[in-house]
Amino acid sequence: MSQHHVRMTEPSRPSSRPSPVPEVIDELWERRTDLTPTDDEARRIVVEAVNLLDSGVAQVAAVDPANDDVVVDERARRAILLSFKVLGMEESQAGPFRYQDRVPLKQHFDRVRVVPGAIARWGSYLAPGVVLMPSYVNIGAHVGAGTLVDTWATVGSCAQIGSNVHLSGGVGIGGVLEPPGAAPVVVEDEAFVGSRSVIVEGARVRRGAKLGAGVLLTGSTRVFDAETGEELPRGQAPSWSVCVSSTRRRTFPGGEFGVPCLLVIKRLGEGEEHDRLLLDSLFREHGAAA
Repeated sequence: MSQHHVRMTEPSRPSSRPSPVPEVIDELWERRTDLTPTDDEARRIVVEAVNLLDSGVAQVAAVDPANDDVVVDERARRAILLSFKVLGMEESQAGPFRYQDRVPLKQHFDRVRVVPGAIARWGSYLAPGVVLMPSYVNIGAHVGAGTLVDTWATVGSCAQIGSNVHLSGGVGIGGVLEPPGAAPVVVEDEAFVGSRSVIVEGARVRRGAKLGAGVLLTGSTRVFDAETGEELPRGQAPSWSVCVSSTRRRTFPGGEFGVPCLLVIKRLGEGEEHDRLLLDSLFREHGAAA
């Protein structure tokens, strides 16, 4: 079991500012088919660019506070894709285990707790106060301050996880490197994602949302308010809401079937710290543990 961790904060950075990744990455992208690990200058440029992601200076995507849209830094994503062209395969080992890959493991952890068995790849950013139980964080991911990535949870490539988030055991956060323009999964500050939930295809868990166990949320998942029956924006868990997985009847030529959807069963006040025991009870009442 994971232990309680201290609530952290980190400065916000407007996503509308120019990319900190140098423009030369765009030039390399135009001739990417010709790049190989023997191109020393290209490799130096790409490594420096991915180091910006590794340190948190650059970020593949972020929510723009001006319009609440998820803005993607395509140049940062290109730098990641180029790394697979200019980095050669290298062998490594951890004890008796042997590996061979182009992307090394992350080496710099600033006030981050990394439990044995946890894996974070170079090019991912982990803010101070992050706790990694035995889990996996892929290149381009950005994990905010004070967030807990619990046992066997995975944070996919370029996924953006906010501050003070709890990703419970076995949660699968999908990654995206291609196609160009595709938005990554975004889980905003103060969110809770229940055990074995799967969040993929650019879905968005908005600030303070609490998801029960086993939720499946994709970019096209239909979302409904249990109190009103109103359909809400697809692929998004609303801010400060409690949500569970459900099904909605739909008729097909072959018969009537239940299609997965997300059901909002309760609204929380903004910033409300919901008692964990009451939250567990609410989830169980609707057939979904936390």
